[in-house]
Formats: sequence, structure tokens, C-alpha cells
Amino acid sequence: MEIVIATNKHLKYANTISKTIDISAEDRGTGIAKRTPDYVETKIKNGNAVIALDGENFAGFCYIETFSNKSYVVHSGLIVHFDYRKQGLAKKIKAKVFEYSQEKYPKAKVFGITTGLAVMKINYGLGYKPVTFSELTDDPDFWKGCQTCKNYDVLKRTEQKMCLCTGMLYDPKHKEVIKDHPYDKKALSRLKKIKQSLFLKKRNKKSNNNNTLLPIFFWKKK
Repeated sequence: MEIVIATNKHLKYANTISKTIDISAEDRGTGIAKRTPDYVETKIKNGNAVIALDGENFAGFCYIETFSNKSYVVHSGLIVHFDYRKQGLAKKIKAKVFEYSQEKYPKAKVFGITTGLAVMKINYGLGYKPVTFSELTDDPDFWKGCQTCKNYDVLKRTEQKMCLCTGMLYDPKHKEVIKDHPYDKKALSRLKKIKQSLFLKKRNKKSNNNNTLLPIFFWKKK
């Protein structure tokens, strides 16, 4: 298995990468925005992607994007092919793209949003901390990427303040490596459950201007 910076010779994997992301989004049912083959190709051509290969077989992928005048970096599209899951490959890909992004953008804050507990654990181990969306980039180009996620309506209705995803941030000014121990796992698992417990409840409430039903968001306590 090799994990390398993707180059033009890897463009042939763009369709497979896009399809793998689409299938994963359908299987999980939440929290994964779609990426077209053309979009994947652009990231590879710009030298902002990492790919994992088992010989000639595609195994995994992740890419880098910058926002707010390169003051924020995000690792997106982290995906592992179904044949290579549960082998720790996602963690290795994430470590590679994390190191690569720090080399290219050493002063940038690194962030991400995810519903996946496995990704949250990986991020936490690299020094990310859970944060509110207000601490992430306000660059509209980033949030446009959420439009293909099935939960985009939640993000819109909360005026971009919250969603089922959890925001996580690494600030290079406060470098810290978090040890992976049982307490951390329990804390992240609880955080994921809290996020997933967010749901929409409609009440028969009239607005001042019309008779439409207003959606109400609240946290379900356990």
C-alpha cells in the first residue's frame, strides 16, 4: 500500500473516487457531500490531493482546499474503498494529508465538519478540537459545498449555526497532540449521539405574516 500526493497520472481514478463517495453517502444516509469526477480531477491537477493505492487498485483519497485567503485549510472527500476498510487506512491518509497541508500552508488553521465518529477520533488525535461553526471560515465557497448533502436544509434553517455535522479545528498556534484513551472515545461518542439527536419538530404555530408552519429545532436529552 502506498499513500502519495496525487498527480496527473492518477486522473484515471477520478470516476472511481466520485462513485465511491456517492455510494458511501447513500449507505450512511447523512453527512457526505457529493463530488463529481471533474471536481476530483481539478483537485488532483492542482496538486492538492492524496491518494492511496494497492498496486493499481484504488484504496483511498482525500484532498485539500483553502478558504478566507488561505488562512483556513480543510481536508475534504476523505474516502476509503469498501475493500480496504477497517484496516486503519483512513487514519494513515488523514495523517498524510495533514502533514502535507502543514507544509504548504504552515500558518493556516485546519478544520473540518463531519458526522463520522471515526473521522472525529482521527481529527482529535491530530490535535483538532470540537468548535462551533462560528469559529470556522465564513467563506461562502466552503458552505456551498454542503448543498449536495441531504441535510443541507438543516444548515439553512439554523442560519448556518449548526447541523448534524460537528465542526473541528486545529490551530497551529496551539499545537497539541491528544492521546487516544477510553475517556476521549466516550466523549466523542457522546458528542456524535448529541448531534444525531437533533431533529425537526413542526408545531402548529402561525407567523405574524402568514399561516405557514414554522419549524422548531431542539436538542433531545437522554
